[in-house]
Amino acid sequence: MVTPPILDNKHIATTSVFTPAALLREARRQKGLAAEQVPPVCILDPDGDLVRHLRRTGSAQPFANWPCYHTELDTFDLGGQRVGIVGRVVGASFAVLVAEELFATGCQLLVSLTSAGQIVPAGPPPYFVVIDRALRDEGTSYHYAPPSEFAEAVPDLVTRAASALAQTGLHSIVGASWTTDAPFRETIEAINAARTKGILAVEMEAAALYTFARTAGARVLCLAHVTNTMGQSGDDFEKGDADGARDALMALESVIVGLHDI
Repeated sequence: MVTPPILDNKHIATTSVFTPAALLREARRQKGLAAEQVPPVCILDPDGDLVRHLRRTGSAQPFANWPCYHTELDTFDLGGQRVGIVGRVVGASFAVLVAEELFATGCQLLVSLTSAGQIVPAGPPPYFVVIDRALRDEGTSYHYAPPSEFAEAVPDLVTRAASALAQTGLHSIVGASWTTDAPFRETIEAINAARTKGILAVEMEAAALYTFARTAGARVLCLAHVTNTMGQSGDDFEKGDADGARDALMALESVIVGLHDI
């Protein structure tokens, strides 16, 4: 039997020839950028709704020396500190690419907040899930760690984030997600299998981010904003006021303040 390429020749313990530091060095050289550290706390905003809201309201400013070839970094005030945010970082491979670059340039805590589809209902959407583990149905994590069913979050990050969210009055819950690379291959069989595992939501980044974090010793927390039932009902994909930005920012502020001294 042939070993699938996604599992073959990974050599997990071997250092990569190509590193984020090398890429960022060359990007700075080509773009004429200074080597400036990013804020200690950064946010991934896969949908881009938060970045659009912050720019539209004049709350965000560009981080001019961000050397990434693929994204833009903005900064804004949240919870009494300046934080960074990168929008439209959709999917496992893209999220980990940007996470690697952020931690190589000074990030100390990364929080990802992505919209997600409902699997096991925890009430009518929208609501938030603090992801404590994520099913590894994507490809990126297998380059960082041997095969396993789930990628686990750091328990203390989950506990403290959940406690902080509970103080906001927002509907939130702790539980598992299903990370997939193929959102338009969410078949009824796959959904039912996820339900048997007690999975609350389906998204595209958490398993890879958690696996990277564990192997790199990085602090990463993933939140899901459950906003839809995968288009199976009317009035789906509704996030709330300002495309959910106000609730999302409230959730992020509470979590970041709750984790500030870890």
